[in-house]
Amino acid sequence: MNRKTLTLAVLLAATPAMAFAASVYKWTDEDGVTHFGDRQPTGQQAESVNIRTGKSSGNNRMSPQERVKELERQEAEESERRQESAAEEARRKQQKANCETAQTNLALIQRNSRIRIEEEGELRYLTPEEIEQKKQRFETIAEENCGEASEA
Repeated sequence: MNRKTLTLAVLLAATPAMAFAASVYKWTDEDGVTHFGDRQPTGQQAESVNIRTGKSSGNNRMSPQERVKELERQEAEESERRQESAAEEARRKQQKANCETAQTNLALIQRNSRIRIEEEGELRYLTPEEIEQKKQRFETIAEENCGEASEA
């Protein structure tokens, strides 16, 4: 009984392999109709045809789990790129605002205006030395944020 079961199992396992190894033949009859079959016709000239199965020839296909991981990786990269571009956009806006403020302050200083500031609740005017220090500071800020110091 055990031997019969083993023989049956071997035959069942070998059957699909034989089916894949089967040849397919192609021939044309007298009326010009093309036929395909697994047996070569008698009295007719037929050519053997290569067939493709649904299986790929290589292991270049990813499993569903691998595809999910790949999609997650791509989404993470895209999210990171979006965050970087948002941070870059915020940095550019801040740089532009700093540039405009520095240019406005430089224009005010260059008009030889008296500049009044509030310190500890009291108003006072800047001395010429303090004005020169502020001018140099604003020129540095303009160079860093505008690309070059601007003359208003």
